[in-house]
Amino acid sequence: MERRWVRSLEENSALRRAFSIAELVIITAVIGILAALVMPYMQNQATTAKAAAAKEDLRLLRNTIELYATRHGNVAPGYKGNDPDRKPKEKYFRAQTIQQEGYLRKMPVNPFNHRDSILIVDNSQAFPSEATGEHGWIYQPATLTVRIDWPGTDGNGVPYFEY
Repeated sequence: MERRWVRSLEENSALRRAFSIAELVIITAVIGILAALVMPYMQNQATTAKAAAAKEDLRLLRNTIELYATRHGNVAPGYKGNDPDRKPKEKYFRAQTIQQEGYLRKMPVNPFNHRDSILIVDNSQAFPSEATGEHGWIYQPATLTVRIDWPGTDGNGVPYFEY
C-alpha cells in the first residue's frame, strides 16, 4: 500500500506540471493586455525615429544645395547648364548632385512615404504653403529652400513641413 501511495503521488506531481486550459487562457489574456499597453509606445517610437531621419535627410539635402551653390557661382542645383534663367527640373538636380558632382550617393528617401521624388518649384511660383505627401521633397532652387513633403505634426506639435 505504501508503494501504491508513492506511485499515486508521483503520477499527481506529473499531472501538476502541465497547465490547464483555464490557466492558458488567463496567461494569453494577460499577454494580450500587456501587448495592447505597449503598442502605442512602440508606434510613438517609430514615428520619433522617422522624424529624426527626416531632419537628418533635410540637413544633408540643405548642405548639398548650399555647397553646390557655393561652388557654382551661387547657382543652385536643378538648372540645365547652371543657367538660372532656365526652368529647373528634377532630372538636372539629380544629375548635378548625384551623378556629376557626387555630393550625394543617392537621393534620400522620405521616411514617412518612402518616396525620393522632388517637386521642383519654378522661380515664378510661390512655394507651397502645405505638404501633400505626393512627393518625397519640395525644392525651390531660386530660394535654396527644401522641405519634406509630409503633412501632419510631430510629438511636439511641429508640422513636419516646417522642419
